[in-house]
Amino acid sequence: MANRAERQMTPIEVLATQFGGPDTGVFTDGSCDPNPGPGGWGWVWVEQGEILAEGHGRNPDTTNNRMELQALIEAFKQLPADRDLVAYSDSQLCVKTINEWAIGWEKRGWKRKGGPIKNLELVQELYALAQAKPQIELRWIRAHEGTRWNEYADALASLAIT
Repeated sequence: MANRAERQMTPIEVLATQFGGPDTGVFTDGSCDPNPGPGGWGWVWVEQGEILAEGHGRNPDTTNNRMELQALIEAFKQLPADRDLVAYSDSQLCVKTINEWAIGWEKRGWKRKGGPIKNLELVQELYALAQAKPQIELRWIRAHEGTRWNEYADALASLAIT
């Protein structure tokens, strides 16, 4: 079986072949190959199909979940504080962490009933950014279903690994 870099579309290929999903929002993704191992993150902000900003980066020794969180962190850092926006992640774990679980963990001194919170420093950073920019709504989006901008963010993340 080919490795991820060999079978992954580039951002240009995504734009040429993928047309589904919302055409406005902030789309984020993180990946790792293998997991754990080298990882990458990517994000893109689009309005009516036009790219306003994007970013990507890598970490030589990480996990997929850390890269998903890092993609959201980097996007939130760049987004304006005075705009109503929707940020999409294909990580249900990240979306539920920020939208549902983090409020309780914070109230309990960043503890959870089931044991330690994994990737706590990233969770705390993202939660603080989300609290500082409450007009940005974080939503889950299904991965690998031809959603143009989610696929584009995935391609940015994968490109960063190589």
